[in-house]
Amino acid sequence: MPRRIIIVDDHPLFRAALRQTLAGGTDDIAVEEAGDLNALTAALEADRDCDLVLLDLNMPGGHGISGLLLLRAQYPEVPVMIISAVEDHKVIRRTFDLGAAGYLPKSVGPADIRKAIDTVLSGEISVPDGVSLDGDDEQSAFIRRLATLTPQQIRVLMMLSDGLMNKQIAYELSISEATVKAHVSSILQKLDVDSRTQAVIAASRIEQGQFEALLEG
Repeated sequence: MPRRIIIVDDHPLFRAALRQTLAGGTDDIAVEEAGDLNALTAALEADRDCDLVLLDLNMPGGHGISGLLLLRAQYPEVPVMIISAVEDHKVIRRTFDLGAAGYLPKSVGPADIRKAIDTVLSGEISVPDGVSLDGDDEQSAFIRRLATLTPQQIRVLMMLSDGLMNKQIAYELSISEATVKAHVSSILQKLDVDSRTQAVIAASRIEQGQFEALLEG
């Protein structure tokens, strides 16, 4: 049975090029495409049997780092490999802290792409050359706390960062305000912060494009 791979990138030309690269390596891969996280979620809800998601780290709408966090929480059984033009070693390390199975710089050639994907499909992690995952720091500990949030708590945290009030969040998620308050309390406890403001600052660290905040220790 072919391995199912879903490419998530907002650029159709890049998706097509990556699909062609994968098709040229083996006949044992079935490639699907999604232009954003909503399309990916629809594909996974229709069929959760997926061998690998290739997720662009830099998509419009703030769904890179936070998108990885949500995917790992909602579909922990599905490996996620980041594809990105960003080659900062600290950013790469943070994606592994959040549970990425691999990181694929967009600058690498077709042979290296197929090799990295084969590595992840075999159950191992694929780390770019020259990047070390050794050691730990305060930010790594914070990332691990983020990873303890449930999918719904991640959604609430992202909405808090967008400035939504409890009533608005409740409407958007079709839940009660009391449930929103319970989620907020749990978020504060898990992130070890004392207020909604501190939680929003925490959320800003994982918003797509906010790499400077992400790297603050």
